[in-house]
Formats: sequence, C-alpha cells, structure tokens
Amino acid sequence: MLHHISFGVADIARAASFYDAVLAPLGYRRVWEDIRPGEVDQAVGYGISDGQDKFAIKQRSPGKLAPGPGFHLAFAAPDRAAVDAFHAAALAHGGSDQGKPGLRPDYGPNYYAAFALDPDGYWIEAVINAPAAPTR
Repeated sequence: MLHHISFGVADIARAASFYDAVLAPLGYRRVWEDIRPGEVDQAVGYGISDGQDKFAIKQRSPGKLAPGPGFHLAFAAPDRAAVDAFHAAALAHGGSDQGKPGLRPDYGPNYYAAFALDPDGYWIEAVINAPAAPTR
C-alpha cells in the first residue's frame, strides 16, 4: 500500500548518522541523498536498492514537532539479532529506550521487537514476527 514515508528532522546530518547506524543491522542503507550544507531542502532516502527509498528523512523548519502518541514506524528485521543490534545502535547514536528487545506476547507468540525514540522524538521499532531460528 505505501510507497514510502518521510520524517521531518531538525538536523539532517545528525539524523542521517542515526539512521545509517540503526537501519544497517536490518539490511537497509542510504539509497540516495541530497545534502547541501546551508540549504533548506535536504534529504536522505533509505531502502535496499539504489534510488528506491522506502523511508526518507528531510530537513524541516525549526520548531516543528514529531507526531504525538499513537504514531510510530516499525521496520522489518531479518532476525532477532538484528532487532537487538537496532536497539543497541539507537541508544549509542542519540536515541532513547522505549522498550528493550524481547518477545511481546500481547502481539503474538513470535512477535520479537525493540522500541526507541530517535533524536527528533519519533517512535521507531524493529520487529520480526516469526519463530526463533533453531540453535545448533
């Protein structure tokens, strides 16, 4: 249904550094960027294939706030280790904990997720809803 989603950010360099770190464990990367220091319209797109972003960050006017309670964005994770790495990267790059990695039985027996607020106040999640990989 969705082609992509964008977040407005106060500091494009800070936000890009944060999302570079938290999205890498999930298998996503910068697929385009338009960063011109001093310009108002700056943006970075993330996805899997060059030029085909599914998530973008865009420089915004000062004083704008992230959406309030009830809004969040969940990124698909390839496995539980990626959820763990996402959460650790978020905390190491200026995010704050909103829910440590773990099972969320209220959402289903295999729903493994972690939650964080990014530096601009957006609530983000990494999730995999599948049985844990067998251990050897």
